[in-house]
Amino acid sequence: MRVTNASTYRNFTSSVNNVHLSLNKSMNKISSGELYEKSADAPLAYYEGKKIDGIYQDTLTKTSLIKDISNRIYQQELGARSIQEILSSSGGAKNKVQFAMTDTTSDASLQTVMEDLLQKQQEIVDSLNVQYSDYFVFGGNDYKNAPFSLKQTDAGPVLTYTHQFTGDTAPTEITLSLQKTGDTYEYVVSDMAKLQQAMTEQGRIDVGYGTIFDHSTLIDTFTGGLNLLTGITSDKAISRASDPTFADDILEKLNSSAIGLVGKATQYISDYLNSPRTADDNAKMDEKLKVVLTEMTGAEQTLSTVYSDLGNKYRLLETTESRLNTKADNLKKQYSDKLGADPYEAIMEMYNNNYAYNAALKVGSQLMSSSLFDFVR
Repeated sequence: MRVTNASTYRNFTSSVNNVHLSLNKSMNKISSGELYEKSADAPLAYYEGKKIDGIYQDTLTKTSLIKDISNRIYQQELGARSIQEILSSSGGAKNKVQFAMTDTTSDASLQTVMEDLLQKQQEIVDSLNVQYSDYFVFGGNDYKNAPFSLKQTDAGPVLTYTHQFTGDTAPTEITLSLQKTGDTYEYVVSDMAKLQQAMTEQGRIDVGYGTIFDHSTLIDTFTGGLNLLTGITSDKAISRASDPTFADDILEKLNSSAIGLVGKATQYISDYLNSPRTADDNAKMDEKLKVVLTEMTGAEQTLSTVYSDLGNKYRLLETTESRLNTKADNLKKQYSDKLGADPYEAIMEMYNNNYAYNAALKVGSQLMSSSLFDFVR
């Protein structure tokens, strides 16, 4: 009798454990929503589901990345528009230059215009140093250092471009000094080779647009401050890197850039106010300012082109994000079809297993009712 009871208890314990295991599996199925717990349950479906899950996680990563990139590009748009407004708004640099060209403008008024133009140079620099989070959005590969600073000297304004190139342990400073050359002012660059190198930097990122196997199809998320001022894209800078005339073209674009033209106008007015003048000096200043005014229209168009390019990138990112969201929804449906548990079926299975487990416990309580006298008969 003792052996029989012991054998019964062992068989009962094994059976109860199996029923309890089934109950746990059905409960896990409800909580996880997955039809299978391990690959051995359905090898082909399991690994196909893993593949779908990998694509889904990649899609989520790209969607999250797009949000960050979109915000940075939006800040770049704001920076470009801000500089354009500094030139063309009702109280902008163009209107100030136009006012300075009036023959009846007094020296006191010219002094006020000059001081206002000095302030507008600094406003342009501030727009070029705009940040998103802790990124300087016009810094290219170097997002930690403020790219531009401006210092007024007796010889003219000095624009300093600070940039830490990839692999360098310290930032490089490139000065752009607006110096008088003959009857006009032009930039003198301390290190043109490094300046050209900075203009070739790109930040192409795979966010679901284009193909990783052809980097030229990926969206370039960088717009360097020098590229914005000159209107020379990084692609063009790369293609002309070995062109000996490219340096001259960069200088020409810098001299006719927004900050270069405002600096010229400031210096022309300063020279007029601070130098002995003859009867025709006013006319000469007006002629110089007239040239500046005409070139400012070209600088506005350059900024508009860059602004439009940034807007196109932003719209591409929005379209890509919408497509990725649709793709994520489709992948969730595919995953559910392959590995997802039917919630109603899983709940019914859990109730059945729970009923069986409770019944087994009740049977066990009857088995355990044997007393000590059962073993001594």
